[in-house]
Amino acid sequence: MTTQDFDVLIVGSGLAGLTAALRLAPTHRVAVLTKRQVHDGASGWAQGGIAAVLAEGDSFDAHVQDTLVAGAGLCDLAATRFVVENAPDAIHWLQGLGVPFSQEDGALHLTREGGHSARRIVHATDATGAAVQRTLIDVVRETPGITLFEHHTLVDLITSRKLGLPGTPRCLGLYALDEAADAVVTFRAPQTILATGGAGKVYLYTTNPDTATGDGIAAAWRAGCRVANLEFIQFHPTCLYHPHVKSFLITEAVRGEGGLLKLPASKGGTRFMPQHDARAELAPRDVVARAIDFEMKKHGLDCVHLDISHQSPRFLQLHFPNILARCAELGLDITREPIPVVPAAHYTCGGVLTDLAGRTDLQGLFAIGETACTGLHGANRLASNSLVECMVYARAAAQAIAEVPRAPLPAVPPWDDSRVTDADECVVISHNWDELRRFMWDYVGIVRTDKRLERAAHRIALLTDEIHEFYSHFHVSRDLLELRNLVQVADLIVRSAQMRHESRGLHYSRDWPSLAAPAAPTILVPTLRR
Repeated sequence: MTTQDFDVLIVGSGLAGLTAALRLAPTHRVAVLTKRQVHDGASGWAQGGIAAVLAEGDSFDAHVQDTLVAGAGLCDLAATRFVVENAPDAIHWLQGLGVPFSQEDGALHLTREGGHSARRIVHATDATGAAVQRTLIDVVRETPGITLFEHHTLVDLITSRKLGLPGTPRCLGLYALDEAADAVVTFRAPQTILATGGAGKVYLYTTNPDTATGDGIAAAWRAGCRVANLEFIQFHPTCLYHPHVKSFLITEAVRGEGGLLKLPASKGGTRFMPQHDARAELAPRDVVARAIDFEMKKHGLDCVHLDISHQSPRFLQLHFPNILARCAELGLDITREPIPVVPAAHYTCGGVLTDLAGRTDLQGLFAIGETACTGLHGANRLASNSLVECMVYARAAAQAIAEVPRAPLPAVPPWDDSRVTDADECVVISHNWDELRRFMWDYVGIVRTDKRLERAAHRIALLTDEIHEFYSHFHVSRDLLELRNLVQVADLIVRSAQMRHESRGLHYSRDWPSLAAPAAPTILVPTLRR
């Protein structure tokens, strides 16, 4: 099969990937690869909104300070200020593309979410991500210079080191599984952007879509890039608890608009957040998630309740139409009764280490969005800072790529699978996937101990050997590739957690309950063999 040549390869079709594609399209031939359909990613699931300083009386300094507080001392100040100061321009860019943001009296309606000291959340009712993605996908499909490759799963990056070429190690492209042809295709380009999202599917309960399997993080690690802060997995406090629903998020904005967390009526129906934090329901996500986890374990509960029924039905219809409708489909009338909720893995705060332009350790390779660790989120992401990070860093990466002189690439060998066969028992993959997600939830969840981490590390080592053997002997499939990446990222999460001898932000250890000084990121460096 012939090699596909482009100026830039972008892996991932979320907000980060599509923003980068649109920024580059006027001057570069861009390929966007996505392992399912272009709309199947986490960006479209975002309910709350996008944080930006737009209101009179708000300030960049206040947004920066709120981010630093939520990040528990680990945010990079330069990265934080870079994102905050460029956030308004990102909103204006989306408005120019036609994103239908909610309005009030002719101006953008701004809501407030936990951890924010002011109303600065731009939103499209309670389905902001979906509105943004629909708009960008329509524009991308009409933009010359962008070629979409749906149902193409990243197999691995192609590097000069792997090919035995001299000089500074660099990324030359990638191999991707074309599911329709059931064949691995070679893509070659001088610049590659990883925008593959996070790794929420490493946990049993998550708000993430099935695509969130850490593909970019694992591929960058195998290619020789450092990763940072992967112990900080954000658990969203309020995921809908219902036997017929998977991964439905109840946005932070419900609490921002007065929603109260309470124990079920069988346990008194009392509000509990004021006993855990002075900010109560508006505390940052790590605080709220731990408080819910504490109350559930203390009282033996399967869930707690989020009550917004004191607001009028008209208010709820105006601000939360999708949540109102979805709950109604399940027989829950949130105008009269509380919403059952539980914490669930939501956001990967760490990732591939990058600079302010999204550059990784490998020349020609960029990482943006949830795949990257820019330093913005520190030990805990402030609500609605993720989508704006996607746009700001996508623009920065596109600008950096535009400044690189174009040079010819060496020949790249095609994928060789002549010595493998078809798998006869794919059930091994599903069993290993289930085992991984369950022990990660039990041992590397909201509250951790040294013993639990040791148990997880032992299980991961066994799974790694099994998956390596499977990968070496059988044709690759999307399920196998995703499992391989999840086990790799799980290993990095556990190793990072074992290195942090303190409790900070999203990492809470019973064996190390205090803060250590000074605050420092957790950086893992791969050991590569040619």
